[in-house]
This record gives sequence, structure tokens and C-alpha cells, in this order.
Amino acid sequence: MTSLQPVLYDARGNRYFVASPDQIPDCGPNVKVAAASHGHWTTGAVAALCHPGGESDAISDGLIVGPFEDVPPFNVLIVNTDGSLAERSGNGLTIFAQALRDVGMVSLGERFDVCVHHATPDQPSPVSTTLGVTEAHEDAGVWVAMGEPEFGPIAVAASRSIAATTTPRRDTVHVAELAAVNPRWTDSVLVRVGNPHCVTWVRDVDELPAFDALGEAPWFDRLKAIAFIPDDAESAAACAMGPAFAHGINLQWAARVADDHIAARIFERGEGPTRSSGSSATAVACAARQLGLVTADVVRVEMPGGTATLRFEQKGETFEAHYLGIAERVGS
Repeated sequence: MTSLQPVLYDARGNRYFVASPDQIPDCGPNVKVAAASHGHWTTGAVAALCHPGGESDAISDGLIVGPFEDVPPFNVLIVNTDGSLAERSGNGLTIFAQALRDVGMVSLGERFDVCVHHATPDQPSPVSTTLGVTEAHEDAGVWVAMGEPEFGPIAVAASRSIAATTTPRRDTVHVAELAAVNPRWTDSVLVRVGNPHCVTWVRDVDELPAFDALGEAPWFDRLKAIAFIPDDAESAAACAMGPAFAHGINLQWAARVADDHIAARIFERGEGPTRSSGSSATAVACAARQLGLVTADVVRVEMPGGTATLRFEQKGETFEAHYLGIAERVGS
């Protein structure tokens, strides 16, 4: 099997190490076993690669472990810096595709499937995604087929209290935990694009939270309590009905700029403030389309780390989303 030495990649400010399973102690060659036993090896792998100088010295937003074979479909694990496994990551998959191309495992113009294994209860594993590497003018990069979005409380395992809320705006919910942090955060769209997201809408770009503020007191700890996968004991003590989101949630704040342009900020499950995220950009664009805030088939999502392009394909009453990712090796 081809062995990938740990290499750091950057995708619009979102950084991941890519490493073969044989480069990760205690991971093992079987992807299903590695996913099921991730609690025994991910913490050490994250500490060694993502935080080599200690937790305050983060050089990576996560770790991509794979491939577990030499030919597609490729099996892979996406590790957050808290040691949990993600169901999908647009930038992570972009980086993985670029790493495969750099070592000659895939070619320009090739389309191939990647299967992301995870350990989220009640969600199918693996999550299969089709990737395509291209260099065609404005489409240079990796097209990630994010599929059809699912909307609503059930799609993201939201609590019964959230499911029971109503707001004046169609298809939105009121998340009391977010409104307690900032009373302007009242209208949210819950959407799953392989992993769960909560997109909160504000009136204009000036009302978006500052990126630095998301990582500072008092917001960071309060948002972490909402976004990160909760501890069962802590959840029971905090709320008799359980946590707001049983499997954690990726948080976004978004504002419409134009019919094909949205600005966003991101606080990722298992990570915290993130300069760029492919799945978050996809969730924001899908939520905007669901609400009728954008109608263009190609939409730009502007994030602190860069602007992502999303393409929609209408499928009857629903639609599919495709994310254009760009990645490069750091220090190459």
C-alpha cells in the first residue's frame, strides 16, 4: 500500500495534516476498527501533529488519516482536534484529494469516491462523497459533491425544545442557547450536509460576530458548550431534556450580500473558530437557498480565510450542492 508521510496542507486558511494509517500509532490497517477505537489513538495523534508545542500552539485544524488502500473508493478518517471523528469536511476532502494527486494516486480530470468513516450514533457510516480534480479556468481545484441537504431538527438531532419552536421566518428555529449568548441570534436554519450545521442569520454584514471574538471569553466557552459533542453526565446536569444538539453542531452566522454572495463566520464542532470550512460554506449556501435569500445557481460564500464557490443542481423539489475546494501543500 502507498504510504503517505504526514504532510500539512492549507485550504483557504483551513489546515489539515494528511497521513497514512501506518504513520499513526495504534491506528491500524482496518478503517472500521480504527473508527470504532478512535478514542484510543486520536488524542495522541492530534497532540503529536496538530499541537506539537502544546494545546496553545495549534498548527493544524485537524488530521486526515488515509487512504487505507491503493485504489478507489478510498477509505478515510477525518479527525477533529478534540479527538472526535467528523462525518464530512469539504476542505478536508479537498486536501485529501490534492494529497492523492501529489503522490500520483489520482489524475487530473479523474472522478473518484471517498468513504469517510465516523462514530456518530444513529448516522450511517461511511459517508460516501464523489470528488473530481480539475484545472479548467475558474473551476480549478477539487469539486466535492456534497449531495442533497436535509433540513430541520430531526436532521441534526436537535432537542425537543428546539423542535417545538417557531419563528416568523419560514424554515427557521429559535435556539435559546444561542440567543442567550447574543439576543440578536434568533433565526437559525438547521441543515445536514453529511454533518450537522446550525446557520444563524443576521441582518447585514456588520452584525456578523468578529472572528477573534469567537475564540475569546465570554463567547468561546458558551459556544463550545453548544457546538461540541456533549458529555452525557454534564448534559444531564445541565438540562433535564438533554443538550441542545445530541451529537454536537457546527455553528455559522451568515448575512446576505447579494443574490449570489453571502458572508459568514464559523465555529466548528470539535474545533472552535475556523477561518474557512467547506461543509460550513455548503450549509450556509443551502440554508440561504432554502429561505429564498439567494436564487443564483452559483453562489459565493465569503469567509475570513477566503471565498468559496458553490454550485447547485435542481433535482425536482430539492437540489444538490457541489463545493469547489482549493488546497496546497504548506512549505512546498
